[in-house]
Amino acid sequence: MVSRLLFGLVVLPLSLQYSSSALSNPPEEFGGGGLQQPSPPPTSSGLRVGFYQYTCPNAEAIVRDEMAKIISRVPSLAGPLLRMHFHDCFVNGCDGSVLLNSTVPGLPSEKEAIPNLTLRGFGTVDRVKAKLEQACPGVVSCADILALVARDVVVLDDYWRWPNYCFLCYCVRATYVRVRQTKGPHWDVPTGRRDGRRSVKQDALDNLPAPFFDAGRNLYQFFIPKGLDAKDQVVLLGAHTLGTSHCSSFADRLYNFSGTTAADPSLDRRYLPRLKSKCGSPGDTTTLVEMDPGSFRTFDASYYRRVARGRSLFASDQTLMNDPAARAYVQRQAGAGAGAYPAEFFADFAKSMVKMGAVQVLTGAQGEVRRHCAAVN
Repeated sequence: MVSRLLFGLVVLPLSLQYSSSALSNPPEEFGGGGLQQPSPPPTSSGLRVGFYQYTCPNAEAIVRDEMAKIISRVPSLAGPLLRMHFHDCFVNGCDGSVLLNSTVPGLPSEKEAIPNLTLRGFGTVDRVKAKLEQACPGVVSCADILALVARDVVVLDDYWRWPNYCFLCYCVRATYVRVRQTKGPHWDVPTGRRDGRRSVKQDALDNLPAPFFDAGRNLYQFFIPKGLDAKDQVVLLGAHTLGTSHCSSFADRLYNFSGTTAADPSLDRRYLPRLKSKCGSPGDTTTLVEMDPGSFRTFDASYYRRVARGRSLFASDQTLMNDPAARAYVQRQAGAGAGAYPAEFFADFAKSMVKMGAVQVLTGAQGEVRRHCAAVN
């Protein structure tokens, strides 16, 4: 961190085939006469940007500062924390239920479902919650923390931290904060979610798409029932540019695809030996592989370049190439160029994240604001 003296006036304040029958028009590409842009988030959700403006005005700054510290020390947490928000929203809505220990005697919680066994970052959420409780006890929900954390791990960049006690100054000492940069898009996060009181393992098993599912099955079974469309799916899958995956999530593509005892034919033949060298056996449950090798800590469009080349890890990702509209979107983003800032993908991702973040939310007098994210009050 480098402190500098500034002068001036400062005022702070995813089996079914992924078919075109689901499309409004037979598409050639997203946003160009095919599927429409992601529809806006529901206006009736009860969420709004700046929900804590008066009750906890520094809430978002506290979350950002904590995430800057944490990701600077453990950059590998960015992908898992983004994934946690997805897993929360897809199971009974964005209500923080993925954070809970068992709430029903004799029934395991969502954490214990197979798709959630590899989630990481629960301690990070607890740390952020503790900071917020110090500043504003009982105000900021765990569900909102997940939404804010997901945004911040995507957008992290160097920033100026202004003193929160100075509202009108002629001379202000601000701190320039250097962080491990993910450099993704920024979006305003509507807040006001309340925390749910139910967390059951079977709910997660019923609502989370598996990495070996066809994209079409994922779309109809998991996305559309939640108000998310085909474009939201291909856009949100772009989050696989961040993080790592266990070999067990895609080993069938290497050794026994669809029970054939052979590799997935859609997997690039030149890439297959590299993956086998990392995942030496179908039963490897411990080895981690970069989702987007060479760029797995940076939020960019390189995920789409890998899908276009047949080098994605998950079968569900690769089956995006089976549909004309999804394929066109993948190829367009793949052509953005290494190191470029893909404006279209960034804008689309921001919209789809806001839309996903409004799925089945609890607001107003519904639910509660947990004092501890792992337990109901």
